[in-house]
Amino acid sequence: MSKTLIVIDMQNDFIDGSLGTKEAHAIVSNVAKKIKEYKERGDKIYVTQDTHYEDYLNTYEGKHLPVEHCIANTDGWQLNDEVYNVLKNTNATYILKHTFGSIELVNKIKEYISENNIDQKQYSIELIGLCLDVCVISNAVLIKTAFPEANVSINLDCTAAVTPKTFNATKIVMKSLQIEDKYV
Repeated sequence: MSKTLIVIDMQNDFIDGSLGTKEAHAIVSNVAKKIKEYKERGDKIYVTQDTHYEDYLNTYEGKHLPVEHCIANTDGWQLNDEVYNVLKNTNATYILKHTFGSIELVNKIKEYISENNIDQKQYSIELIGLCLDVCVISNAVLIKTAFPEANVSINLDCTAAVTPKTFNATKIVMKSLQIEDKYV
């Protein structure tokens, strides 16, 4: 079985910055271990970075979440140091995304599947990162839609939501969408 890891938005602002939570901080070491596992096997890794600009508060998202975060080239936009360090010397593909889900990510996965002649039924895609109830689930839904025969899962030991309540609510949605839950 071919395996791919998707690391969603493990950025400073979501961990200990403007939108950080203690739950997000608590998953960092699990995320680093999971990346290392894929790195050691030589599996494909994709990394997304939420990316906004100085006009963020004037965007649709900014009007509904009026907290500046992940402004390009700021410290908050950077990947967490522990995550960044374990990603060094990997085959990771980095994607800057400007909204919750990334069509570019889906297209990159399509290219990878095509170039490597991978059968979806023999393909496992595991998502980790932040935030479960926004960007992780958004990308999981896009991926499951594009690759309905692939095994798409979210590792719940390697993700956190905005609140514990939305974490539990997202688990229910995952089950309805046939997105598996995994644990380290």
